Amino acid sequence: MDRTFIADFHIHSKYSIATSKQSVPEFLDLWARRKGIAVLGTGDFTHPAWRRELAEKLIPSKEGLYTLKDNYCIEDELAGPVFQPHFIVSGEISCIYKKNGRVRKVHHLIILPGLEQAAAIARRLEQIGNLHSDGRPILGLHSKDLLEIVLELCPDSIFIPAHIWTPHFSLFGAHSGYDTIEDCFEDLTPHIFALETGLSSDPPMNRRISALDRFALVSNSDAHSPAKLGREANIFKTDLSYPHIRQALQDRAGGELQGTIEYFPELGKYHYDGHRKCEVCLKPAETVAAEGRCPVCGARITVGVLHRVEALADREEGKVGADHFESFAPLLEVIARSAGFAGIGKKVMSIYTSLLRTLGPELFILRQAPLPEIERTAGPRIAENIRLLRTGQIEIEPGYDGLYGKVKFID
Repeated sequence: MDRTFIADFHIHSKYSIATSKQSVPEFLDLWARRKGIAVLGTGDFTHPAWRRELAEKLIPSKEGLYTLKDNYCIEDELAGPVFQPHFIVSGEISCIYKKNGRVRKVHHLIILPGLEQAAAIARRLEQIGNLHSDGRPILGLHSKDLLEIVLELCPDSIFIPAHIWTPHFSLFGAHSGYDTIEDCFEDLTPHIFALETGLSSDPPMNRRISALDRFALVSNSDAHSPAKLGREANIFKTDLSYPHIRQALQDRAGGELQGTIEYFPELGKYHYDGHRKCEVCLKPAETVAAEGRCPVCGARITVGVLHRVEALADREEGKVGADHFESFAPLLEVIARSAGFAGIGKKVMSIYTSLLRTLGPELFILRQAPLPEIERTAGPRIAENIRLLRTGQIEIEPGYDGLYGKVKFID
């Protein structure tokens, strides 16, 4: 029996700022089926209305996991009736505080074995800040103190610093982060065993820093709408349960976390340095030469992920390490760009629908579906672009300062 499955732990509900109204259990389940995601984070466990909705619509399934109740399930010929995603309780918390003379802004992904533990942690955090206005709450709480609270109330939680290189809100962020994990978590650092790389970095970039060798590297979509699920995800080979997932992350050498599905890091919106307002995109060396100022207007350059990795790296570029990873772009984007469309319209959705109905879930199509079958269903340009994605033979205009990068597809 194949125990391989795909998991996406970091998402957001409709209760987070700037999210889709369809970010509810019914549509999250639907799109997880379309994508081929077996374990999906609930996101936003601190929000009381979201927890009530989860309690109403989900039912306990595998140990520490939930499934959508049958009466809420949306029938969909694309997703297939057999595949049933499981939900795992998760949420992101933003800690903004002052430490060692600097303002720190660090986001954390917390994964829990149940809604009961989520309620207990939320009750404690309600004494510290407002959990009602945003599914991703902002707390004036030190990262170490948050970790201590979570460990006290749920010792078998999974605490993961989120998108660790993002310039403004992360552990290693150039504008608000730290140079080492120990600076952030001090004596509680041993309780951190996994790090989220974020859309703008991939495993080879992270393995340039030897201090990160002991950590499992995870990738998640951070989706603000159901259609964005799985743009990054994790590949496991273990039993489908919370304890087995936690063990796989904790024991990196065990091999049960088999690898990650990555957005090409250049496509991330903070890969290069730059100043979006002036349309200035810079390589790290160019930022240094410009003394960190926009050459057009003189404003401070937003230092991107690649620059920050190079600043902390103690290994040369090109040392890949043992991590397995596969890089892709979302299938809807591949279809749109291959067909010469700027956005996702009816024609693009029609081709997407045909592919899923004929071949299976999106991540299977991107990763494993035979290219001749893709060509028969969607034409040679889409098949060729998927081949180029699989082999990494693509050109990318890198993202910077909040602007996503662009793949130069054959159209």
